[in-house]
Amino acid sequence: MLDELAHAGPEHLDPGFVAGFDRKQGRPDPSEDLALLDGHTVVDLGAGTGRFAMAAAKRFDRVVAVDVSPAMLAVIRSAGLPNVECVQAGFLTYEHRGEPADAVFTRHALHQLPDFWKAIALHRIAGMLRPGGLLRLRDLIYDFQPGETETVLRDWFDQAVTDPEVGYTRDDLAEHVRTEHSTFRWLLEPMLDAAGFEVLDVQFTGRVYGAYTCQKRV
Repeated sequence: MLDELAHAGPEHLDPGFVAGFDRKQGRPDPSEDLALLDGHTVVDLGAGTGRFAMAAAKRFDRVVAVDVSPAMLAVIRSAGLPNVECVQAGFLTYEHRGEPADAVFTRHALHQLPDFWKAIALHRIAGMLRPGGLLRLRDLIYDFQPGETETVLRDWFDQAVTDPEVGYTRDDLAEHVRTEHSTFRWLLEPMLDAAGFEVLDVQFTGRVYGAYTCQKRV
């Protein structure tokens, strides 16, 4: 089995980095994602510092925040929300307990897995959802053909910030391409289909950021 902790990136295990994580991420607003989801139970895979999980606690009876990083989970636990459960695990090791989830959310975490393991992770996600349950997936996904790589990546890098304290720099983005496992859209979508999902909606920003709403087939 792949060691997800080793693939998480050492910075995500560093309390110093975690303290500035939300600022570097741009403090994403989870309201758009929450508006698409409902039910009693939601699982947040790769929960990070819990921006989604904490907001979801106001709408869901049960929120399960799953992350491989103890430092990330410590931030979520410090909020003391009684309906948020923290589980140190990953896509390949989290074992869902109780009633099937109504929804699964994951943001910028699936790319830590190579494609073989992504397919297995998506199959496992389908297994924890009730029939008709929703997967909301946000990630760095490449919406272009291999021959366009140089042009698209150059345009992406040109939009990077210069201050690493407030966002991702050109060097950060280049390191992501070299060392992480973002995949092409035309490879990811067949994985979703094979896992038992129907893609209800997909939106891309800058040909590198994808947002998918998927429903588990009944």
